[in-house]
Amino acid sequence: MGLLVSERDTVHSKFTMGPQEARFSFAPQPISCHPLRESRSTSTRPRANSNGHREVLNRFAVADAMAPPAGEASPSSPFTAAITTPDGWHPRTAERRLLHLLHHCPHARRRPLELLAFAVRRALPSAPPSPHHHALTALLLLSSPPPPALPLLRLLPPEPPPPLPLLNAAVKALSDSSPPLAFRVLSTLRHLHAPDRLSFLPLLGSVSSFRLLAALHSLLLRLGFLSHQPISLALLKPYPLPDVRILFDEMPQRSRCTVSYNTLITAYLKAKDVGVARHLFDEMQRYKRSRRSVVSWNVMIAGCARCGRDDMAVWCFERMIGEGEVAPDDGTLAAVLPACGRTGNVGVGRWAHEYARKTGLLDRAVHVANAVVDMYCKCGDVGSAREVFEGIRQRSLVSWNTMIAGFSLNGHGTEGIELFQEMQREGAEPNAVTFLGVLGCCAHAGAVDVGQAIFQSMQLVHGVEPVIEHYGCMVDLLGRSGLLEEAHTLIQGMPMKPNAAIWGALLSACRAHAGLGIAEVALKELINLEPWNSGNYVLLANLYAETGRWEEAGEVRKLMRKMSVNKAPGQSLIEEASLS
Repeated sequence: MGLLVSERDTVHSKFTMGPQEARFSFAPQPISCHPLRESRSTSTRPRANSNGHREVLNRFAVADAMAPPAGEASPSSPFTAAITTPDGWHPRTAERRLLHLLHHCPHARRRPLELLAFAVRRALPSAPPSPHHHALTALLLLSSPPPPALPLLRLLPPEPPPPLPLLNAAVKALSDSSPPLAFRVLSTLRHLHAPDRLSFLPLLGSVSSFRLLAALHSLLLRLGFLSHQPISLALLKPYPLPDVRILFDEMPQRSRCTVSYNTLITAYLKAKDVGVARHLFDEMQRYKRSRRSVVSWNVMIAGCARCGRDDMAVWCFERMIGEGEVAPDDGTLAAVLPACGRTGNVGVGRWAHEYARKTGLLDRAVHVANAVVDMYCKCGDVGSAREVFEGIRQRSLVSWNTMIAGFSLNGHGTEGIELFQEMQREGAEPNAVTFLGVLGCCAHAGAVDVGQAIFQSMQLVHGVEPVIEHYGCMVDLLGRSGLLEEAHTLIQGMPMKPNAAIWGALLSACRAHAGLGIAEVALKELINLEPWNSGNYVLLANLYAETGRWEEAGEVRKLMRKMSVNKAPGQSLIEEASLS
């Protein structure tokens, strides 16, 4: 349905995007099927300033200047003075144009201040097109991020009061950025209107304290809104266990949908209660309204992996594939592939890789490609990991970090250093994780000079402050090359207190290069840091025994008995092949 306009109504205010983006204008024009198509204005009037920030701020200043002093009667509002703006805009036309841009133009929704400036200049200076302010409500709900809600409400005339949908939209816009202001707007709303269910729904996800949540819960109970399913579901998320289970049990079975089960399963998995979560996961399939969705499978797989049950995460994925009711998505693969890497299950990992390739997820979702690379690296298949990495069209920083860390994990130091240099040539800026990986590669390659140069460039060139893990990599690099004194000097000059990993790296280097004096220092530090670790006592006793210092070795054994430290027995693990 088109909107016929004359040349006089053509706008002068137009926003031109970048060369790769579409253009859109605020001009009233026929609403076509292609909302991003640029309309060519034939008006000869000068164009308005497209700086939306300046226009909004100027408008705010004018609005404050027009406010009458306290105690004086308000003059006749300028909002009822004119039918059109001086440049020929009718408020109804401006409202339609604004609604059209908000509903059909994604680029316009990402420029909320300029949309607000258009509304201030074109729709608000004259009589409002409708008492509902549909355009302002849509501006608060659809733009991302929303414009400032409180200044927008101050631009409206005092009479009539803002409608309920507009105030609900203001509460929703403020609930994410400023929850206290959202509650203030809700208080004002309750004085002007009878709140509906949409007035409270955004606030349930932004409550920061349990007391405030309980007060809001009691208000919803008093107003009778708990029968509204979105509100009952939203109340499940902020409550911890066991309160969320009580609310779930009070829900009638017909109201227990898939979302409610997913919320409760998530709560149990956060509490690391995998057994109850699995029971609920099996129970939800018995009822028609709570059939498992792809989100349900993703919650279960990711939750098991977070709880350290990688084997169960892989089993859930295999069960999902076997049942075939729901197809995996990118979230499923991103959750199960790290579990495959940690368990060394390269078979399931390859199946997931092939599925991602056939469905196009490998090309569309870079985080899936990164997960595939990480899985192959942890399973020791560096060649397949490099092949997937080379096929990523738009590599993120995580892509580079994953591949460099994979080279370090598998001892391919030279390839990791070369990849780091390629990363710098392509203009990708490394972060702290990148330097951990490349310093590990330098340690495996024995590239002391390269490693020292990279370590010094961290803060001087890239502005990355070294943390204790980076110092541990440098100690390992120097120790592997036999530079024990330099490694000990680096530890003594660290800006933080060395931990057990630092002294352990130095001790490993001393055992490989016969640095008995420094090894004794490292072992004594380890015993002070980890008095419960029997391995440190045994290493120190063996060190004394190897050098013929039997009295000191006996003293260490006596100290172990005095500290009630028992030597842990050795363990082995053999995976038995299935006989089928």
